[in-house]
Amino acid sequence: MSTVVGALRFGMTLEEFSRVLLLASGVLLLAVLAVRLSARTGLPSLLLYLALGLVLGEDGLGIPFADAEVAQVLGYGALVLILAEGGLTTRWDAIKGVLAPASVLATVGTTVSIGVVGVGAHLLLQTSWPVSFLLGAVVSSTDAAAVFSVLRSVPLPQRLSGVLEAESGLNDAPVVIAVIALTEVAAGHSDHAWWFYLAEAVFELGLGTVVGVGVGAAGAFLLRRSALPSSGLYPVAVLALAVGAFAVADVLHGSGFLATYLCGLVLGNARLPHRHATRGFAEAFGWLAQIGLFVMLGLLANPSRLPSAVLDALLLGLVLTLLARPVSVVVSLAGFRLPRPDLAFLSWAGLRGAVPVVLATVPVVAGIDGSERLFDIVLVLVVVFTLVQAPTLAPLARTLGLITAAPTTDLDVEVSPLGTLSADVVQVRVGPRSRLHGVEVFELRLPRGANVSLVARDGATFVPQPRTVLRHGDDLLVVTGTAERRQVEERLQAISRDGKLAGWHQA
Repeated sequence: MSTVVGALRFGMTLEEFSRVLLLASGVLLLAVLAVRLSARTGLPSLLLYLALGLVLGEDGLGIPFADAEVAQVLGYGALVLILAEGGLTTRWDAIKGVLAPASVLATVGTTVSIGVVGVGAHLLLQTSWPVSFLLGAVVSSTDAAAVFSVLRSVPLPQRLSGVLEAESGLNDAPVVIAVIALTEVAAGHSDHAWWFYLAEAVFELGLGTVVGVGVGAAGAFLLRRSALPSSGLYPVAVLALAVGAFAVADVLHGSGFLATYLCGLVLGNARLPHRHATRGFAEAFGWLAQIGLFVMLGLLANPSRLPSAVLDALLLGLVLTLLARPVSVVVSLAGFRLPRPDLAFLSWAGLRGAVPVVLATVPVVAGIDGSERLFDIVLVLVVVFTLVQAPTLAPLARTLGLITAAPTTDLDVEVSPLGTLSADVVQVRVGPRSRLHGVEVFELRLPRGANVSLVARDGATFVPQPRTVLRHGDDLLVVTGTAERRQVEERLQAISRDGKLAGWHQA
């Protein structure tokens, strides 16, 4: 019944609606297969999604789509999901030590980049100063989706991957503020002094921080104390909180993008029930958002106009990549004394992706003169320089001596509450490098009331005895009181890291 109502609402027959579903499912399957090709070539899969959209568009298979306003709204929605997934899957211990340099790079570095690219655009492309700086703002944000997808295949030191992850999650917010403000200036709708925009940016970022951390902390408090009837409801609730943080901040005129990322970061590190299920759910929505976003942007693009934008895009991209990004890195990180190899890698690793292309729709919707040319330049720049930069990151990291051993998960811990019993089931996976290997069950010395109730090994399950020896690859079920759960997790993590004698002098 709902399918019929939906089809009628959009003026389609049920047969036409079924064809749309068939096309959508085919696009999704092709996009999923493209991920494997992306993994082999080192290219972000988002470029393949963009190519798919170009093939489906008016100059390809003939699907019409030219509404920049709809694209902007849907693009913002997709970016919210991508940032939520980025926050939920970012480990706090991986970025807490580099949060200061990442924050400066995301704010001061972004400002420097806008200035350098703006001057370059004015001199090379002969655009007006307002449009030049607007163009600089549009292309100044590194893209969370592109950075996260590449970092999964390049084993960098934690200090370096942490800076890139945090920067890409944090710099969307100031860039969006800058693009909106510069669009008003370029359209002649504002005559405020520069300090007004600076004060507004500080206010919006501050409010977004408060809302994001506040919603995340309140949501974590409630979810830890709520025994929901189905494990599938926890991921839904977490994603709803991250999206809700955007809405609350935006209604209060704060930075919704910053609120979403910080809310996701708080929730993703709050040791909630069913964390792995939540992470998998968020990653699925993140992939879906990336696929839909880039296919839509491919549909929006006009391939017949793109060749005329190639030269301008190359000139601007060279300024951005070889001048603006290195200068912004050096200026913003000068006080943190990072090693030169780190600075060199950060200077080259500023990948662009969905965010610049989505933000390029803002001046189009505002009716700025030459905004379609601006959109074409940004789209070509993103495609060409992602093709150049992404495959070179791993060789560059090796050349600079930054490649580390591939990270291995030592211990996976999943928690499931037992409702009214005030108890939890902790599921533990003993990783290939965990020092739980060789430890006997009685040597775990778990808190009183906690017990290893089941072990799964080589496809079989059994109830362990005190002298049962744990092995790599074992799955354990530990039943514990809710009040003792955190102690159980900390004890298991300590042994996995330091061996059976971990904390023996404190026992």
